[in-house]
Amino acid sequence: MALLVRLAAAACFAAGVLSIGTGMAEEPITRAQPKLPVQNLTITSQDGQAHLFHVEMAFTPRQQEIGEMFRTHLPESEGMLFVWPTPQNSDMWMRNTLVPLDIVFIDQTHHIHAIAEDAVPLSEAILSSQGAVASTLELAGGVTAKMNIRVGDLVSGPAIEAKSHP
Repeated sequence: MALLVRLAAAACFAAGVLSIGTGMAEEPITRAQPKLPVQNLTITSQDGQAHLFHVEMAFTPRQQEIGEMFRTHLPESEGMLFVWPTPQNSDMWMRNTLVPLDIVFIDQTHHIHAIAEDAVPLSEAILSSQGAVASTLELAGGVTAKMNIRVGDLVSGPAIEAKSHP
């Protein structure tokens, strides 16, 4: 575990997101982060149905590292979006995440590349985008099936266009 703690200083884990960090040691994550800035995001299903979400924007490595950890509820109309600086493979896990999530991987053309449905709370299994993506969206578990959101659907709105903290 001590080795993992040292490695965690060099890697960010946002409800499982793995990316290179600053290498500086930070406080252990023991509680949910305050609500982050919110933007609108729409997913348009292939049948033409539009689904509006209000998503928190995780811009900084620390915000991404904490993600949805320790939160006890995620409404169906909300989520958290991680916009990567450049397209990359996105690997997520559910460490310290108490609610099931649907993890939606979005490509550079703003289409859904892959979905990991109903990710198991507290699991450390890696959920991979299976290829380069521009962003990753966390929604409440079961939402994608309930709303018939599938691979190939279009994601649009101010949130998906954001490239950095305003």
